[in-house]
Amino acid sequence: MRKIGFSFLFAFVVGGIICMIGQVLMDVAKLTPGHTLSTLVVAGAILDGFGLYEPLIDLAGAGVTVPITSFGNSLTHGALAEAEKHGWIGVLTGMFEVTSSGISAAIVFGFIAALIFRPKGTID
Repeated sequence: MRKIGFSFLFAFVVGGIICMIGQVLMDVAKLTPGHTLSTLVVAGAILDGFGLYEPLIDLAGAGVTVPITSFGNSLTHGALAEAEKHGWIGVLTGMFEVTSSGISAAIVFGFIAALIFRPKGTID
């Protein structure tokens, strides 16, 4: 039971730190949400490139797999894995192979939400 409690604690703390970094980038550095998103994705990719993201996943679980940094991790992880198998062409195919289901789900669910709900800024 104690181990489970620490898993939740680490997930909460590490995920909160990632979100805090994003908020500081927007509030202090005055980055737009798009720039902040891109920065966090690139940070996740860099951490995975240096082999630092997997230990974070082992430590914090969902605390690092749910935030947007995990998308950068997925891109880099897929690209590096496929590059080992297929060379340079694997870099391109690996990124899309690993992340295609998430991107497809985001597009489909975004479309469904747009059909159901009324978007802001529409003219009556």
